[in-house]
Amino acid sequence: MFGRSILILVPHPDDEVVGFCAAIGRAKAAGARVHALYLTHGCVDQDTVWPWQRERHDAIVARRRAEAEAAAALLGIDQVGWSTRAARHLWRDLASAEAEVRAAVARHGIDQLWAPAYEGGNPDHDGANAIGRRLAGEGLRVLEFAEYNFLGGRTRLQRFPKPNGDEAVLTLTPPEQARKRRALRLYASEQVTLMYVPVRHECFRPLPSHDYRRPPHEGLLWYARFQWVPFRHPKVDFTHPELVLSAIQSYLGHAAAMPLAAG
Repeated sequence: MFGRSILILVPHPDDEVVGFCAAIGRAKAAGARVHALYLTHGCVDQDTVWPWQRERHDAIVARRRAEAEAAAALLGIDQVGWSTRAARHLWRDLASAEAEVRAAVARHGIDQLWAPAYEGGNPDHDGANAIGRRLAGEGLRVLEFAEYNFLGGRTRLQRFPKPNGDEAVLTLTPPEQARKRRALRLYASEQVTLMYVPVRHECFRPLPSHDYRRPPHEGLLWYARFQWVPFRHPKVDFTHPELVLSAIQSYLGHAAAMPLAAG
């Protein structure tokens, strides 16, 4: 089920806990080496935060990194790369991020990639999934992990919007639940956001042949659900889903709609 040398694509520090926490523990218990590549520093850029926060933006980023380092120590994962890219910029910079991923794959003998699901939870998550698609097309084994989506206008956590029968569900034991709660608490700067995260299940599957020409599901996507706010609140991502689709299609080219090779 799990590889021997695993690389987790972490769009934002805390995704490794939200989506992968118990899976990390079980893979390590089976003898795997688990590495994490952080594709953004997790904070919005300096121009997006409130004006009174801009002078201490570097300190905000440093705090998020310190939280990630504490979580990595708790989970026993090897941090193999830390990007200076701001959150909400990964989906716009996929070719450069792919180069970072390829370097880590080569350097650490990676035989399996873990990525967030293509589910419309966050544009950076969907972008990281597209990077996984590119490498899966070359034969690397890739698993995608569900985090959150808004299918049917309802909050859906650790469940894929479009199940295909290949899903595996991990039911967390009481010690695994306690460990995940502890890891989530380490991200003190994100506690309001992380309050929704359940600790009873995690769900993953082999990366399927997504059609990246279309949104992950019908209706409103998770990251677009508060775009009705009439002013530019830093916590609201005002990215239009069509822009994300266009960026992913441009990055993948004709592969955006091609099925993955069997096996």
